[in-house]
Amino acid sequence: MNWTLEVVPVPVTDVDRAKEFFTEKLGFNLDYDTRGGGEFGPVQLTPPGSGCSIVIGKGMSAMEPGSLKGVQFVVADLQKARELLLERGVEVSEIRVAGPEGFRPAQDGDSLDNVGFVFFNDPDGNHWAVQQVSSRS
Repeated sequence: MNWTLEVVPVPVTDVDRAKEFFTEKLGFNLDYDTRGGGEFGPVQLTPPGSGCSIVIGKGMSAMEPGSLKGVQFVVADLQKARELLLERGVEVSEIRVAGPEGFRPAQDGDSLDNVGFVFFNDPDGNHWAVQQVSSRS
């Protein structure tokens, strides 16, 4: 039996601001916005190439805005992803490398595959990670 993760609810205070951030700054696809001019109803967005979406909207999550931590995106090229985020105006961390002692700044020559990360917050303070995985065994 396959179990697929399809949707992650993201707590936000301003749905329009969050929708703009995820579409304009992160490049997510807008799957649907069922609000119909009102406040309630889900807005679903999907990262390019992902089988999992996020959903925002009033009443879509019991979490407080800013409380979502540790959701992680995976990209094949972390340096390109970081450059794209910076070009789009996202405040993103320097590249960090995970190891036995925790995270350290990346250095020239480091292999980033599986251990390279950058981090950023959305406008509500939810914390996101981006990891490089260019091949899977």
